[in-house]
Amino acid sequence: MCWLCDFKNPSSDAPETTHRWQARRGFLLAAGAVVATGAAAQVDVGAASGMRKLVPAESLENDARQQYNQVLADARAKNALAPDGHPQLLRLHAIAKRLIPHTLAWNPRARDWRWQVNLIGSKQLNAWCMPGGKIAFYTGILDQLQLDDDEVAMIMGHEMAHALREHARERASKNMATEGLSRIGGAVAASVFGIDPRVTDLIARGGANLLTLKFSRDDETEADLVGLEIAARAGYRPEASVALWKKMLAANGNGGAQWLSTHPSGSNRIHELEANLPKVQHLYEQARHSQN
Repeated sequence: MCWLCDFKNPSSDAPETTHRWQARRGFLLAAGAVVATGAAAQVDVGAASGMRKLVPAESLENDARQQYNQVLADARAKNALAPDGHPQLLRLHAIAKRLIPHTLAWNPRARDWRWQVNLIGSKQLNAWCMPGGKIAFYTGILDQLQLDDDEVAMIMGHEMAHALREHARERASKNMATEGLSRIGGAVAASVFGIDPRVTDLIARGGANLLTLKFSRDDETEADLVGLEIAARAGYRPEASVALWKKMLAANGNGGAQWLSTHPSGSNRIHELEANLPKVQHLYEQARHSQN
């Protein structure tokens, strides 16, 4: 679904569970309960594509909710869904609570989203956010890369940005325009995410499976920059975005990942992020000052 999808464990088609957990309740937070910053964007990503309007946002968000619930159900059945009180899950919740108030400026629909953040026990180096604010992290990316909170915030901000800028909606609209409604094979989703292939039938009627939808180079760059600004406004170090990508490059160099040709290389992403650090540094400093 995203740049992090390329970092799944290459030794196994399905996620290998690293923890076996009991069933738990999902984390929910309504964006409407927080106030938008109202400040002008500092990074320049242009206007969202008008192509996305071919697919109703409500329909895609409803499909995302169904598919997300199925992913959670599958993880729960494998005792791989982190329970309430798990330290890493609490950490993700705390980071999300700081980021969410700064999402509204990027998409007014986020005011009505019921954000969810869950943690799945798997060796995959992966995380994603579906339309409507449905987020999942895999333990592999937290544990194997030894991410600090600032780096986790950069990943979460990036994934949130995909949803806020409606990249999945745009991709689905383009698929509809060029190919018509298509069914993406369940075997693909099963191999990437380890979920029941039958799950894909729920989303096929909407034109694309959200778990296997690939984003363009421009989408990925946009998500990098929007996520960088969201995280900076929440008081997370902008430089962590560069540190994160250096870790990603190291993981790739060690044979831990395969890059897709449609995604910017790690070196290009680092260069783009470094060029934008000065634009958001004052946002970070303001946030830290207000938190002290």
